[in-house]
Amino acid sequence: MPIKNGDFIKVNYTGRLENGDVFDTTDEKTAKEFGIFNESAEYGSKMIVVGSEHVLKGLDEDVVGKEVGYEGSLIIQPEKGFGDRDPTLVETAMVSKFDKKPYPGMRFSVNGRMGIVETVIGRRARVDFNHPLAGETLAYDYSIEKKLRGTKAKIEGLINLYVNSDLDVEIQGDTATIVIPYALSFDQRWLVSKQRIADEILTHTNLREVRYLEKYISTKVEKKDKNEKSAKKE
Repeated sequence: MPIKNGDFIKVNYTGRLENGDVFDTTDEKTAKEFGIFNESAEYGSKMIVVGSEHVLKGLDEDVVGKEVGYEGSLIIQPEKGFGDRDPTLVETAMVSKFDKKPYPGMRFSVNGRMGIVETVIGRRARVDFNHPLAGETLAYDYSIEKKLRGTKAKIEGLINLYVNSDLDVEIQGDTATIVIPYALSFDQRWLVSKQRIADEILTHTNLREVRYLEKYISTKVEKKDKNEKSAKKE
């Protein structure tokens, strides 16, 4: 069946600039080849909910109507990529606002916005708050690997998308309970993403409630388990 908005699918893709440089990919080998490999990133097919812009708008729209197994390419214009460059987003900031002496190419964050220092003259720095790829025409090669079916699989896919973790998910009636390990309770990605994960679960499934259950294990139990494992090895 053709892919439609709201479908949970897994895709593989590689994005290139007009000069051929790769700026984004789900393939580890390609990332290493083009010098953009990130040790903290997870490579392999990426789960997206079609129409939710988990990927660039141009790619998100292009998968609609395709079938699982599709392989193809597309060109994404700036308006459906990282947007056109906006001259008003190039601003002047006082050097005193920086934690350390600014220099061209330095990243600068203020009020939740990330910019790049272009020039520094005297006590003033010129900062570009446009996305680094704003105004760029992009080329994408992509394939559709599979479509996720079943509520539990979809929830697990969303969790992996946002926090790259495998969590226990239980579904009873119209309620999903997601077990949160103690360590994840303080993870910044989890704290930022948990509301959105719940919102997307409720939007894209027939569930009416999402419960997060934080799990704490006694250190006595952990020590007992370790001792039992050691005894078995002996």
